[in-house]
Amino acid sequence: MRTFEELGVCEEIRRAIEEMGFVQPMPVQEEVIPTLLESRRDTIALAQTGTGKTAAFGIPLLQRIDTTRRNTQALVLSPTRELCLQIADDLRDFSKYMEGIHVEAVYGGAAIEPQMRALRKGIQIIVATPGRLIDLKNRGYAQLDEVCNIVLDEADEMLNMGFSDSINEIFESLPEEHNTLMFSATMSREVERVAKDYLKDHQEIVVGSRNEGAENVNHIYYMVQAKDKYLALKRIVDYNPRIFAIIFCRTKLETQEIADKLIKDGYNAEALHGDLSQQQRDLTMQKFRQHLTQLLVATDVAARGLDVDDLTHVINFGLPDDIENYTHRSGRTGRAGKKGTSISIVHSKEKHKIRNIEKEIGKKFEEAEIPKAEDICKKQLYKVMDQIVKTDVDDEEIAPFMDDINRYFEYIDKEEIIKKIVSLEFGKFLAYYADAPEIEKVEAKKKTERGERRDDKGKRREDRGQNDRQKRMNKPEPGFHRLFINLGKRDGFYPGELMKTLNRYVGGRQEVGHIDLLDTISYFEVPEKDARKVMTQLSGIRFHGRIVRCNSEDDDNKPEKREARQPRESRRRKERKRRKE
Repeated sequence: MRTFEELGVCEEIRRAIEEMGFVQPMPVQEEVIPTLLESRRDTIALAQTGTGKTAAFGIPLLQRIDTTRRNTQALVLSPTRELCLQIADDLRDFSKYMEGIHVEAVYGGAAIEPQMRALRKGIQIIVATPGRLIDLKNRGYAQLDEVCNIVLDEADEMLNMGFSDSINEIFESLPEEHNTLMFSATMSREVERVAKDYLKDHQEIVVGSRNEGAENVNHIYYMVQAKDKYLALKRIVDYNPRIFAIIFCRTKLETQEIADKLIKDGYNAEALHGDLSQQQRDLTMQKFRQHLTQLLVATDVAARGLDVDDLTHVINFGLPDDIENYTHRSGRTGRAGKKGTSISIVHSKEKHKIRNIEKEIGKKFEEAEIPKAEDICKKQLYKVMDQIVKTDVDDEEIAPFMDDINRYFEYIDKEEIIKKIVSLEFGKFLAYYADAPEIEKVEAKKKTERGERRDDKGKRREDRGQNDRQKRMNKPEPGFHRLFINLGKRDGFYPGELMKTLNRYVGGRQEVGHIDLLDTISYFEVPEKDARKVMTQLSGIRFHGRIVRCNSEDDDNKPEKREARQPRESRRRKERKRRKE
């Protein structure tokens, strides 16, 4: 393994990164740094999150800056405010001993005036979220006409979040001669499209394999009944006393519910989702990064670009529909060469998702049994004993109180004192698990070929019944209107596709509330003031060859709504009949 000096890193940066604890280059740094320093070719680098990517692109970026000029020479785009701030902080740390380097983070959810004042003074490196950068560009504060280098960090996540149009607009503002670097955990079709459109004669650097899961992550799943998922979550957490984890949920509502339940049951947990204000999200993240919070319950969107040290576990309370999202989730642990564990709590109907993920990431999942009450109690007991034994005693500080302490415990023997201390710390687990029922393990049912055909025919009928239940149970949030669209999971229509479709055809960043995806149709909520515009803009477009129909949820008698309810074969027969006539 080469040293940072052998990679071509300048003395000022080496001094700074040594103070930060960088000893040897990580694989992605060893591959990328010399390539970017020696070559001006456009580059795609595929590497998992947590592998040292920021240093890999940040160090060459800093060494390319002409410090005699204050104009903007480099641009780094990131999908989230949190990642934007992290990158800017890292670049400032790397350039601590470099004279004349100025880095500024610009992002939404914060006051724009301080960012405008900073850009007016002259900033050589802008780290930005796409929406805020375009806003500042349109106001004349972000001058991109002399940008020599642009980096798209977490490119796949940015495109999944619907930033495609914004990225196009930013690239159109760049000078003809510029160097582009894309970092991505997965090589999605969208990333390939952007590379084809905007990269010239690019080279590809792959650390590991394309679309693989993080190398140091074990993948485990527990199969339980849907009603037992929360009980299973508690047992998994209790069985790992030193757990420091993110628990991923599918919706904002579920995220808040699970966090509230954990807090009520005495766990050190907090929620992170889009309904929280930016100030609340910042405070929650600050506490989690400082390890003051043990369990962070989050949605995929809220946790994008999240970089936290020493994460031991990622727990999927519900598997995502998109396999790329699983890759991003699991990549939050097992970082910087450390081991991590990705746990999925699934029911029998989700077994096929496990198999699909295994094929995509090239790794096998281990099926585990839910920890038994006795085993959990043993683990917690050992934790308590270990804490007692390893507690540092300041003899000088405690000396004035020892006479009173000895007098108080004079007539209690050593064994009795130990029992009382352990019971004080360990009592809640003994009480909870004394009569706790065992969680039944669920076997995935193997379907016969005939049974599969029957299920396929009955899928739309099941969706219709599910629709009726959805209507009764899921009332729109105040101020929102619930819309129907004739696309579902069978069409490859997932939340990321919905957001991209809205951003492309409706224009701007369309606000979206709760989303319900079924196999053949879907429901989603938009602000009441936008409902008519969204229905008008989406109706009649084509999605993978299908004509899209978008109505109000309550519009039950619309012809397209009735058509969506009909089995596909029935629609085909009607179409053939019309042609004959």
